[in-house]
Amino acid sequence: MIKTIDRLEEIVISALLALSTLLIFVSVLHRYASGWAIPGVQDWLLSLHLGWAQELSVIMFVWMAKFGAAYGVRTGIHVGVDIFVSRLENGLRTWVVQFGLLCCVVFTSLIGAFGAVFVWHNGMAYDILSFLGKDVGRFYEGPTTPDLEWRTWMVYLAIPLGSFLMSFRFLQVMRVFARTGELPTHDHGHVEGLDSDQNPDELLAGEAISMGEDVAHAQKHAGNKMQSGAVSEMNKKGDVRP
Repeated sequence: MIKTIDRLEEIVISALLALSTLLIFVSVLHRYASGWAIPGVQDWLLSLHLGWAQELSVIMFVWMAKFGAAYGVRTGIHVGVDIFVSRLENGLRTWVVQFGLLCCVVFTSLIGAFGAVFVWHNGMAYDILSFLGKDVGRFYEGPTTPDLEWRTWMVYLAIPLGSFLMSFRFLQVMRVFARTGELPTHDHGHVEGLDSDQNPDELLAGEAISMGEDVAHAQKHAGNKMQSGAVSEMNKKGDVRP
């Protein structure tokens, strides 16, 4: 079940990122190409209405950001300042880290709960009750987006879903930290898939250059140190009186 949620989370984020990037590219290309005086093509491009593209891309970025934040908790991508915590003793460090994670759970849960109430009263209740043929009572229809004319609660639904998912991820981190004493970490210099076929005994060009520079710097430092020692020794011998 957990692996399914992890995979679904990654698919949603990747799909939203790819679709929003493609949509923005097409929208910009359409905007500039519409100004080209090409018979037939210009009229066809001007007949296409892509004013909704910007609104849809913003909506997709909002959803991607909320689910991406939860993904960041799981993989340890979020930036954290731990200079104070890392100096604490192991026992005290464990309590401080767990307290910090608990605060994150409470905060994201509150945001999710408040977001769910807001979404429910912002038109979601009206649409669901109307679809089921129930009395809507005091619930109102709710606003729509300017261009796509979607219900705004569909956009705002990213807040409770993403926040509750973040809360779940923080609980996962708390459980793993309680068992192993380690937090999820991420190597920001590593790109998954690029060096998977690399032989661990082989050096990349950049690594070889870096190691060569380190060796040259060490040799230069050692040479300067030896030269300084020789000069100091000669000065000592020059100060000796017969």
